[in-house]
Amino acid sequence: MSVRCLVADDHPALVQAVVDFLHAARVEIVATAADGDHAVMLASETRPDVALVDFRMPRLAGVELLTALRKASPSTRLVVYTADADEAVVRGALGAGANGIVLKEAPLADLLRALTSVVDGSTYVDPALAALTVGQSGATALTEREGAVLALLAEGLTHDEIGSRLSISGETVRTHVRKACDRLGASTRTEAVAKALRQGLIA
Repeated sequence: MSVRCLVADDHPALVQAVVDFLHAARVEIVATAADGDHAVMLASETRPDVALVDFRMPRLAGVELLTALRKASPSTRLVVYTADADEAVVRGALGAGANGIVLKEAPLADLLRALTSVVDGSTYVDPALAALTVGQSGATALTEREGAVLALLAEGLTHDEIGSRLSISGETVRTHVRKACDRLGASTRTEAVAKALRQGLIA
């Protein structure tokens, strides 16, 4: 599958490394941006399949940047690429509509997996973020099957792939996702995965 990607980060050496790697993996880089305003303008012009975006950028950053990107190109999937493994960043990014989040310390192969997963309609949350904890008492209970489904969503699998792995139908997978969202008070499956990770319900 051909994937068109916008890369937005203010560290030139990192951008070059990422671009070179993605080129080698046959991902088309439609543009690169070194600040948030430029990223939004380029997203509007190029309408990429996915935008890989640093959460902390000059001029426009964080939740405001993701919101602006979503408005500029609603069909573009958003993957946050960040060095900050803290709850505030994860909560802010996923709450603003990010479809995936990858730590910069992760192998580039994980980055490629995240991009292709979100373009396929899945959610991707860096496995290392499972180490995050929330200072709250008690955790929302999930059934064993709901936990298994969310864990596989976190790995980037699609509903049909999860169904095949668990020997259930894709529609049954969707039902488990909906129930897990209800239990966790999440409005999207991305938010459900993030909450389950933070609460230690899945690893």
